[in-house]
Amino acid sequence: MSLSLLNLEEQQHKDEIVSFTEQVLDAKGIECDSKIAKISEEQLREILEQVRKLRKKRKKIEEDKSESQRQEEQEISVR
Repeated sequence: MSLSLLNLEEQQHKDEIVSFTEQVLDAKGIECDSKIAKISEEQLREILEQVRKLRKKRKKIEEDKSESQRQEEQEISVR
């Protein structure tokens, strides 16, 4: 995927972007091989948008878990 399509934060987490991209491609039935080079920029942008949604969803889940753990720790320390 062209780095010019990624924002700075995404460029710094390329491995994660690649992993999510592979998941999106697999869901679309696109093999991640030389065929990927033939995908139009518009299709790449659509794929990247789905990747961003997956990352956002995962981050929210992780933040929710962290918040729950903090609340549990506070409840324990109050007792």
